[in-house]
Amino acid sequence: MRGKATWEALACGPEETASESANVPTTEPSGEVAAPKSTGEEQSPKPQEPAPQAPAPAASKPAPPSEDVPSAPLLLAVEDVSDSAVTVSWEPPERLGKLGLQGYVLELRREGASEWVPVNSRPMMVTQQTMRNLALGDKFFVRVTAVSSAGAGPPAVLDQPVHIQRIIEAPRIRIPRHLRQTYVRQVGEMINLQIPFQGSPKPQASWTHNGHALDSQRVSVHTGDQDSILFIRSAQRSDSGCYELTVQLEGLEAKAAIDILVIEKPGSPSSIRLLDVWGCNAALEWTPPKDTGNTELLGYTVQKADKKTGQWFTVLERYHPTTCAISDLIVGNSYSFRVFSENLCGLSASAAVTKELAHIQKTDIVAKPKSFVERDFSEAPSFTQPLADHTSTPGYSTQLFCSVRASPKPRIIWMKNNMDIQGDPKYRALSEQGVCTLEIRKPSPFDSGVYTCKAINVLGEASVDCRLEVKGEGLRGVTP
Repeated sequence: MRGKATWEALACGPEETASESANVPTTEPSGEVAAPKSTGEEQSPKPQEPAPQAPAPAASKPAPPSEDVPSAPLLLAVEDVSDSAVTVSWEPPERLGKLGLQGYVLELRREGASEWVPVNSRPMMVTQQTMRNLALGDKFFVRVTAVSSAGAGPPAVLDQPVHIQRIIEAPRIRIPRHLRQTYVRQVGEMINLQIPFQGSPKPQASWTHNGHALDSQRVSVHTGDQDSILFIRSAQRSDSGCYELTVQLEGLEAKAAIDILVIEKPGSPSSIRLLDVWGCNAALEWTPPKDTGNTELLGYTVQKADKKTGQWFTVLERYHPTTCAISDLIVGNSYSFRVFSENLCGLSASAAVTKELAHIQKTDIVAKPKSFVERDFSEAPSFTQPLADHTSTPGYSTQLFCSVRASPKPRIIWMKNNMDIQGDPKYRALSEQGVCTLEIRKPSPFDSGVYTCKAINVLGEASVDCRLEVKGEGLRGVTP
């Protein structure tokens, strides 16, 4: 059966070996074994009672027969070492002794000392033990002895001393995904980079810009235990470049480079000129801008404007060459052209405009009129829709309709019982698009009779008539 045990040890120097031998470790109720304590002051050793079941390996008793004591434990080795603890393990001995095995006693001897100090006061049936709360810089040898009722066997000793030293975690930098490619910002925007890193103890972090120290008036850096923050309140184009973060820890270092590009809108093309105009086409040529905004151009935007309206219309977008031909211009118009540069920030603030206009000339057209015989549309009046007899109710206005066709336009005359009624306010006559209308306002039985519409022009005349009957209640049953 393989067991484990843990005990705590306090740091003590090599010059304190006298006091170390005077302290006897005790077994704590929790099962952990406390290692001996040592102080820098001289003190007289205190008498101690030997363990009742297992005498100390150094007891001055006659050596028992070799068959009664166990042999040395096997495969003593260090399992783990940290900055405050060490774990050792071993295998049971080949020979356990006639009286059986009672346990193991672990002892340590600090480097420079001559005496071995037991760590556990009583034998423990474990084959792996951990010493904790060790001081940095301690160096000591470790041995373990198997103990039986007949006594302690020969010890198993580590070949090399155990050194308690600080565990160093190599520094590492973790660059966020969006910073693994060029980080693009516009002029005036804020730059705030938070770069996490690892390392124990806390490493030292430093930044450089294009291999030089940062300008503290423009760039501020704050470094914590796990990250470093680079902050620029208002970016300028001069802030572009390679920023390198270096994390150092006791001779170890890690580096990470971040490329920052600060851009702005480009300038307009340097010049533009009208090369040629033919038919409904115009050819343009311009030169690239002197300032591209600290980044590559995405192309050019070409626009045209008619002189009559002055409105600009886009013809080409993100056009890369510096020459173009514009088609489908309207004959008889004059055009101006302008060109913008474009990058990631957008179009340039201004454009290059042509100085001269492109005049789209009309081609000479010779008209060849065909012989044309003029037709005479003169026509005497004729009614296409005659008047219809109508019956009306007293007090309700009524209308009479007819339609006439004539050229030139005829003069319309309305009559009642062959008497001209034009000018009478009771009647209203209308004529529109050949439709003639006579409105009789609130007729009475006395308005009954024969109504005639006559159309007259230079070619003749025509007339139609109808009978209107206005039925009155007072006249019912009366025979005329």
